[in-house]
Amino acid sequence: MLRRDFLKMSSAGAGALMLPIYGRVVAADVLATTMDVATKKKMATVALNTATKNGASYCDVRIGRYLRQFVITREDKVQNVVNTESMGTGIRVIVNGTWGFAATSDFSEDGIAKAALQATQIAKANSKFQSEPVQLAPNKGVGDVSWKTPILKNSMEVPIKEKVDLLLSVNGAALKAGADFVSSMIFSVNEQKYFASTDGSYIDQDVHRIWPRFETTAIDKASGKFRDREGLSSPRGMGYEYLDGTSKGITMPGGAVVYGDRYNMFDDATAAAKQARAKIKARGVKPGRYDLVLDPSHLWLTIHESVGHPLELDRVLGYEANFAGTSFATLDKWQSKSFKYGSDKVTIFADKIQPGTLGAVGYDDEGVKTQKWDLIKDGTLVNYQAIRDQAHIIGLKESQGCCYADSWSNVQFQRMANVSLQPGKSPLSVADMIKDVKDGIYIIGDGSFSIDQQRYNAQFGGQLFYEIKDGKITDQIEDVAYQIRTPEFWGACAAVCDDRDYRFGGSFFDGKGQPIQVSAVSHGSSTARFNGINVINTARSLG
Repeated sequence: MLRRDFLKMSSAGAGALMLPIYGRVVAADVLATTMDVATKKKMATVALNTATKNGASYCDVRIGRYLRQFVITREDKVQNVVNTESMGTGIRVIVNGTWGFAATSDFSEDGIAKAALQATQIAKANSKFQSEPVQLAPNKGVGDVSWKTPILKNSMEVPIKEKVDLLLSVNGAALKAGADFVSSMIFSVNEQKYFASTDGSYIDQDVHRIWPRFETTAIDKASGKFRDREGLSSPRGMGYEYLDGTSKGITMPGGAVVYGDRYNMFDDATAAAKQARAKIKARGVKPGRYDLVLDPSHLWLTIHESVGHPLELDRVLGYEANFAGTSFATLDKWQSKSFKYGSDKVTIFADKIQPGTLGAVGYDDEGVKTQKWDLIKDGTLVNYQAIRDQAHIIGLKESQGCCYADSWSNVQFQRMANVSLQPGKSPLSVADMIKDVKDGIYIIGDGSFSIDQQRYNAQFGGQLFYEIKDGKITDQIEDVAYQIRTPEFWGACAAVCDDRDYRFGGSFFDGKGQPIQVSAVSHGSSTARFNGINVINTARSLG
């Protein structure tokens, strides 16, 4: 099988990025091609037949073609353009009640049959040590079906020159507006995935994602002080139409401009440079307790870390601890039917169906049709995120459809779905929310964070901070981070704006597992208010 490599990019402002590079480097025009569905079905049939002849009671086959493009610039230079393609077949089986998995990049019938045989042999070997058989929730086969991300413009078909010209113009706008350094990039992903199983499913999916991002740095040369401001874009399950340069965004109280389903990278970079320079002169926050008004461009990360990860069932059970620890939200809390995760304003749901989100697919990597379900209902913990071999543990009759593998060469396992805060039911704008705040801070954009291994104690920063006094935004401030205990924080949620303000943030490279796999996941919300949250000054010296 092909070896996974990693490409490390360093740039001023962007810091160091570990970008997963799969398979082989290819020419850009290769990214615009597809595989024949009939050929994929023929290969899958070989694997299914071989596995069942060798004792498999269940088998699924994933034939994947994973295409990625990274276009990376800094100031007036192109730093790198990388196009990659990874193709192969992953075969998972149950023999003697035990999982087995094998993968191959050999697309010949013999190569696929050998991998299927190897998967059954591994399962038989594993079964000697299996304490109890796998319990796989039933999943009715769907026959031959297909699903495609509803894009308007395939990013892989956009010429590299057009992307480079956009990024260099963005950099030029930031430098002209006062930035000393700027880096920018566009990440594009296309997953062409074919799934077949002994349940009778033959599912062809074409999944697209995109993430334009930049970071500006302003320096005060007299003092040596510097500040950064990253872009306010969100990675999306969309095509190149997301980079609609005509969008003027949404002007929020305080003057910051945020974005919804369309993003103007040029305008945001211009604003970012000015705001980074203003951050140098902004006064530091006075530590204390404040009412926080959190924009969706910020709140997504708090949702991700304090709700999304701790409600993954494998973490709850202690089966998984890599990258995000286990969970304080143990089964006994759910079983009580009364554990308060938040206030009655807090309903948080999971899904893999919202259009334009990173997690949206028609079927997960176990062939389960995707859906939406509540995790927290009116503040009470009501459910987790579970896949086929976990469903019985929490009394479910079927999987919730949140299984994923980031490559054909990796076995699929439970991954976070989109996890989102439901908008408020009563009409409420951001401006009206702020009018009711006596002493608070309005936070836009995500920043650094830390969280413990139970997802219980955490600290979050941001990009832009505005002081609120007696219902009005006064000054831009700096050095803000707030500290939380998860149930207390969500219990302090006093209001959520209505669906007119509903927007997405998300993670393009969310790590889990060992060896690591990355997935992409969105988190939606409207602006929300949290009362009496402890805020510290991150620049304050205690020595």
